[in-house]
Amino acid sequence: MRFVTLTQLTTVTLFSALALAQPAPMKTKQLDKLVERIALYPDSLVAQILAAATYPDQIPDADMWANQHAYLHGDDLAKAIQDDHVPWDPSVQALLPFPGVLHEMNSDLDWTRQLGDQYMVQQTAVMDAIQHDRKKAYDFGYLRTTPYDTVVLGEGGYIDITPVNPALVYVPIYNPGIVFVAPRAGFVVGGAITFGPVGIALGAAFAPWGWGSVHIGWATHEVFIAGHPWGRTWANRATYAHPFTARRFAASERRESHRLLPHEDRRGRR
Repeated sequence: MRFVTLTQLTTVTLFSALALAQPAPMKTKQLDKLVERIALYPDSLVAQILAAATYPDQIPDADMWANQHAYLHGDDLAKAIQDDHVPWDPSVQALLPFPGVLHEMNSDLDWTRQLGDQYMVQQTAVMDAIQHDRKKAYDFGYLRTTPYDTVVLGEGGYIDITPVNPALVYVPIYNPGIVFVAPRAGFVVGGAITFGPVGIALGAAFAPWGWGSVHIGWATHEVFIAGHPWGRTWANRATYAHPFTARRFAASERRESHRLLPHEDRRGRR
């Protein structure tokens, strides 16, 4: 009997995955629908989601970690991410401060995989779809500057959405079935997009994951993370490594977290 080692099995699995046929490019209306749920997010968060979606197999474990550490914020959270030597791509690590976003991506992995695949196959078309949706929400009066985000209709008709405070990101809450459709007579458009009571603090400690140097060049159809254009495509997906400062630890280097939960004392008692 011939035994197959774990390394051999992993290699076979990898090659099998890479042998998958390139997904067919979606058409414009399909892409508009695909990106609806993130189109009105601030540019920096959209950029990180697009990049992380190209690693859908890593999202479930990242979602679990984020949920387990949801009590940590700011510098404490950044330190925990580094201390635990989490093995996911830094683009996925960058979303750990957003447990709700990761949970949404994990709850609909088919959507996440489609988003990542289409972004690798036709980046320009995906970015145009986001702008299509923003333009609809803007034209219908839903998308406007708020105390949380600044909305700018710039040269070329491209709409930028940036946090009022770059180090404090709020995730907008909206129903795509409302904000991308012309409002009926008498409907108050001002309340269609809301925000949670607490923003996500992303200070200097999150620079290793590109925060603070994330932006989108809509006119050139480029996403910049950690100061460099994101360049993962379907063709180079097996070898692409974006120049993050954050390390990519191997699964064997993962550290077990022993930090206390808020309801535990120093001896681990509840």
